[in-house]
Amino acid sequence: MERFGETDDGLRMMAKKANEKTAVVPEVRSVTATRYVTPFREGGSLRGLMEADDDGLYVVKFHGAGQGPKTLVAELIAGEIGRLLGLNVPELVIVDLLPELTAGEPDPEIKDLLVASIGLNLGLDFLPGALPFDLAPRAVTDAPLDPVMAVDIVWFDALIANVDRTTRNPNLLRWHDALWLIDHGAAIYPHHRWSDPAAQGRRSFAAIKDHVLLPVAGSLVEADQRLAGRLTESDLWAVIGGIPDGWLVADDLIGSADEQRAAYLTYFRHRLEAPRPFIEEGERWRTASDVGAIDPERSTRGRRRE
Repeated sequence: MERFGETDDGLRMMAKKANEKTAVVPEVRSVTATRYVTPFREGGSLRGLMEADDDGLYVVKFHGAGQGPKTLVAELIAGEIGRLLGLNVPELVIVDLLPELTAGEPDPEIKDLLVASIGLNLGLDFLPGALPFDLAPRAVTDAPLDPVMAVDIVWFDALIANVDRTTRNPNLLRWHDALWLIDHGAAIYPHHRWSDPAAQGRRSFAAIKDHVLLPVAGSLVEADQRLAGRLTESDLWAVIGGIPDGWLVADDLIGSADEQRAAYLTYFRHRLEAPRPFIEEGERWRTASDVGAIDPERSTRGRRRE
């Protein structure tokens, strides 16, 4: 079977360009966990607040959790792309969890997770005092949401195929009077079932109609003109090339860790080709008369009309 890593001639060239760049993408730092502080039981996985040897506090997602390491891969790629675009995404770090840190954990559920996650995990800088985002102003004096910022976030989520920024689960925080983007583990959903990364990269993004910020977003066409040029192939490879091998479990279709990195690069290379495949559909939903309307027949709160 032909494998993507063997046929993608740009892979080694991208690695070479990434190493030669002077204005480089900031390298994802590595830290070692020194203390498990407390669990976060909200959401679909058991995350933990951990202290590291740089004295920082990080919300850690574990490779041994039920969702598997692809959640960490999506979080890393999406978060770093967001930072490249100038969006507020907490710093991401690779967190090394040593076996001795698991020994004294009294909670059996947490201990089992820690033991299963010995090695490299992903941490997001903890934002103390951050508040959940609500599209409705908290007071009459609150400034309305900037439509340019809103549409930039919509464009970003469409690029990374993030299905998890809805009214039901915005995955946005307000911190120091700014909007911060978190929890991108549901992004890049085609990687759960790769078939043809190039073709999958050219697909539209129907879930854009459910985006929490679409009702207040500005023009996606203008956002596309503003943002697409900020991402180069060498930038993408600098991000993708940093995925730890242990998170890239052998794939029957794609192959080894390096071949999977090539698949991610191929996916985003084609996703960024003009015309971007998600702009026309997204703009149609944004300008629809019922944008943001809640369908009363739906049993799931916060989902828009389909």
